Amino acid sequence: MNVPRYPSAALRLDAGAPSEWDEKRTNDARALVDLPTREAAQPGALALSALRSRGLRIGVPLALIVLWQLASSLQLVAPETLPPPTVIVAALKELIADGELQSAIGVSLVRAATGLAIGGGIGLLAGLFAGLWRVGEEIVDAPLQMLRTIPFIALIPLFITWFGIGEGAKVAVILAATIFPMYLNTYAGVRGVDPKLLEAARVFGLSSRQVALRIILPTALPSILVGVRYSSAVALLALVVAEQINAQNGIGYILVNANQNQRADIIIAGILVYAALGIITDLLMRALEHLALPWRPRFELA
Repeated sequence: MNVPRYPSAALRLDAGAPSEWDEKRTNDARALVDLPTREAAQPGALALSALRSRGLRIGVPLALIVLWQLASSLQLVAPETLPPPTVIVAALKELIADGELQSAIGVSLVRAATGLAIGGGIGLLAGLFAGLWRVGEEIVDAPLQMLRTIPFIALIPLFITWFGIGEGAKVAVILAATIFPMYLNTYAGVRGVDPKLLEAARVFGLSSRQVALRIILPTALPSILVGVRYSSAVALLALVVAEQINAQNGIGYILVNANQNQRADIIIAGILVYAALGIITDLLMRALEHLALPWRPRFELA
């Protein structure tokens, strides 16, 4: 009997004893499975990289604060122009002791959240409408693309005319600022779905509703969450502007009073509170992305 020359085509004459070719393939597969991952191979390097990252994130701001304090102590900067960090900390303690800061933060967060919810919701619905349907793109995209080039600050006089100088105008400013980031990211996410996925859906006979719910929306979710994160940051920026419109409470009210009394320390303290709110909001949005997208890989060059 002629035995084929190639091992893959060979007939097994003895079913009980594996051939050399089978043993070789088994060993190769075991070698591939047993390859160590990067984390297992370099635990010390990964721990050092994480420590370095945290050190830089904390060390750089601390170094800037130390330089700021040294410049003030050496009288390189006039205290009236830029008070030292110790004076600003004292101003924060003063605001906290009076209870004024806690109340102002609550009022400002309600304003920002209200404007973000309404504006972000409008942007999300408009992005889905324009991204999923061609008629939606024809109706929505052109007007929004024109309106987004208008700075929201320029709309303040118009909002005051429409809504007065109360809460309506303040929320409208935040609303106008948050619509467009949400719309652009949602629209880009929906339209950026891989055509091969849509082709596979048609092959499997999925309906338009199933394609939208099971393929388009999950695929566009990372871009939508980027829009939420960006819109939340823009909402805080618009809040700073909105609270200059005849504010009777909130962080902007504190800054207006400090400006009238020429309290530079309280002004800088209020600005730092805005910055802290921005950092906390960004961390919350990062946590939301991590919870909603646990499957997304994290890629770093170094």
